[in-house]
Amino acid sequence: MEDQDFLLFIKKVKDYTSIDLAQYKEAQMKRRLTTLRLKKGYSTFAAFFDAMAKDKELFYEFLDRMTINVSEFWRNPNRWEVLEKTFLPEMIRKSRKLKCWSAACSTGEEPYTLAMILAELNVLKDAHVLATDIDEGALGKAKTGVYSDRSIRDVPQSYLKKYYKQENLTYSITDELKREIRYQKQNLLTDTFDTQFDLIICRNVMIYFTEEAKHLLYQKFSNALKPGGILFVGSTEQIFSPGQYDLEPAETFFYRRKS
Repeated sequence: MEDQDFLLFIKKVKDYTSIDLAQYKEAQMKRRLTTLRLKKGYSTFAAFFDAMAKDKELFYEFLDRMTINVSEFWRNPNRWEVLEKTFLPEMIRKSRKLKCWSAACSTGEEPYTLAMILAELNVLKDAHVLATDIDEGALGKAKTGVYSDRSIRDVPQSYLKKYYKQENLTYSITDELKREIRYQKQNLLTDTFDTQFDLIICRNVMIYFTEEAKHLLYQKFSNALKPGGILFVGSTEQIFSPGQYDLEPAETFFYRRKS
């Protein structure tokens, strides 16, 4: 009965939102959502769904738990340094009008990190930076651009002074930077992708998906890149057999679309 309850919940969520929870690793997804359901006082997933369908705040909390919105600026700083010192200058030599996408951007730390680096390289005004996520609550926080001191611990001091305004224990992104990013709601698994990207960043998201969903996404990302474009993934997301997606390793956690 418990399994049937969860399976029916998966179906109802898909019908209601187009989000297919079956594409996520079941054990960890079920564990996270069960914790939330019990915390909110619902004995079954059926009752939890009915409440979620009527309560927008509860629905956003469900999305938050489902997508694990944990992000920081400059997460794994040495990888961002490789992007800043190696790949972006290489791209800029070909064109200043870079087309970049932060996929599953969560609360915005990742696209803002990219935007700061592009600004330092003097190409942000010419670039196109798209940031997408399935969670409207997370996108709302990203557009607001206000963060706790925990999020900014890896931000270089020069960037902190230039692109943030400190107010007590919070840090606000400057309006100048916010204006340069276009935020959009998107379901990676079901929506079509734009094409001809120079750079796609999708980090620490794939670990939640099934192998079949990963296979689908890597192919979609590859198709969305221009020949020679770069896919930047998370530190737990090495792509095995990248050649099957027309990708080749370019550096640790960076893959290049074959020309």
